[in-house]
Amino acid sequence: MEAKEVTLKIDDVEVKANQGATILDAAKKLGINIPTLCYSSALEPFGACRICSVEVVDKRGRKRIVTSCNYPVEEGLVVYTKSDKVVKTRKVLLELLLARCPNVTKLQDMAREYGVEKTRFWIGDEQEDCILCGLCSRVCEEKIGVSAINFAKRGVEREVTAPYHEFSNDCIGCGACAIVCPTKSKKLRINNYPTLPEDVERIEQRFLNGIKDEELGVYNDIFAAKSSIGGQDGGVATALLVSGMQRGLFDAAIVVQRVEGYRAEAVVAESVDDILKAKKTKYLRVKMMSKIGELLNKGKKKIAMVGTSCEVRAARKIQEALLEKFPDLELTIIGLFCFESFDYDKLKVETKKLMGIDLDQAEKTQIHKGKYIVTIDGKEYSTSVRDLTKAVENGCVYCDDFTAKLADVSVGSVGSEDGYSTVIVRSEKGKKLTENIDLTRGNVNKEEIAKLSALKKSRAKKNFAPILKDLQVQQPPPVLTPKI
Repeated sequence: MEAKEVTLKIDDVEVKANQGATILDAAKKLGINIPTLCYSSALEPFGACRICSVEVVDKRGRKRIVTSCNYPVEEGLVVYTKSDKVVKTRKVLLELLLARCPNVTKLQDMAREYGVEKTRFWIGDEQEDCILCGLCSRVCEEKIGVSAINFAKRGVEREVTAPYHEFSNDCIGCGACAIVCPTKSKKLRINNYPTLPEDVERIEQRFLNGIKDEELGVYNDIFAAKSSIGGQDGGVATALLVSGMQRGLFDAAIVVQRVEGYRAEAVVAESVDDILKAKKTKYLRVKMMSKIGELLNKGKKKIAMVGTSCEVRAARKIQEALLEKFPDLELTIIGLFCFESFDYDKLKVETKKLMGIDLDQAEKTQIHKGKYIVTIDGKEYSTSVRDLTKAVENGCVYCDDFTAKLADVSVGSVGSEDGYSTVIVRSEKGKKLTENIDLTRGNVNKEEIAKLSALKKSRAKKNFAPILKDLQVQQPPPVLTPKI
């Protein structure tokens, strides 16, 4: 059924628009630019900044100022985008925004276009650069599906942060929040971890060394290996942790351990026995970052962790921030290859439906050559990983990192023979961790790894496209001739 059309006038030009469209949508059809700060076509309109205000006259002749981003078109509506009242309204709004964020270039430029050189209002913090538009929290909730950050407090104390100002256990470091930020806020938020290309470059230069490959990342060695430990695909990640603990490279490790059925959580291992209890991959995203804070509060400074790409990104951003306060912090990161991880509750439902099994009874789970394999009482059950789409964690389709490129050592089964793991050494710390350890080595098929890495990047690029759409359109400055 076709949408009903309505006819309205914008700046004396008649235009037809589908019922349900907004004034901003209709204005774009005419090529009329209305300035925005808190708007993105990929998200639900919010009307926070009000810079898109226009003057409307309805069929009854009533005039008022409304926000064009969320005001629906209607039959016979008359809209003025540059009337005296609109220009005056935008000037006051820009002064208020400048009072909050006086040194934000975008606000300064926009204000200058309206003849506003400085604000008449009280300036609270010269360094503030967040206008509280909500784009970051909205993209995190509506598109990424994670809801890692949101507004907190009220009035002049309102801010964007993770719950309770603690390290976020939900942020995946995708960078969507930083990408959509209209002011490119640089405010340090240690509790969430947007990781943009420039952040990756900085982290690589600071913590890693070796050659840089487009798909594999920075590395100085790559090989296949298996250990004598009966873990996943040769037990290499477990062997690295055991060896590092025994040699004093770290005195605590954050690992993932099954706690009830197949459900898993992050735990702190302070002995070899603790590490061995956490053997085998769980393919679940767990809450890990808060454990770093817990260990620091206990006085631990030599810490290891095992995590997927998003967890590795988060750990690196935390490490960067914490090194200023704790210069003796030593963080060793073992990253796991990850195309996507699963939500426990959803995975339990899907495996029951597709394979007829109780996931909580699993002795072992493994992803191998596109198959999700569950072992129960020595018997293997399997289904295509593609059939488990409904169980995939929110946000995974926005992640472009398959090989955990910011880890000290990355480990995964792709690219190696059965029973072996691929090991990618990325730093001096990683090199030290892999030395003097009893591993049987083999060859690696780098092309196989590169193929999956490229596929994951392509998927992320496709899903990010709607979010980037508005950012790629350079809008001309508004025409400020008042409408009489």
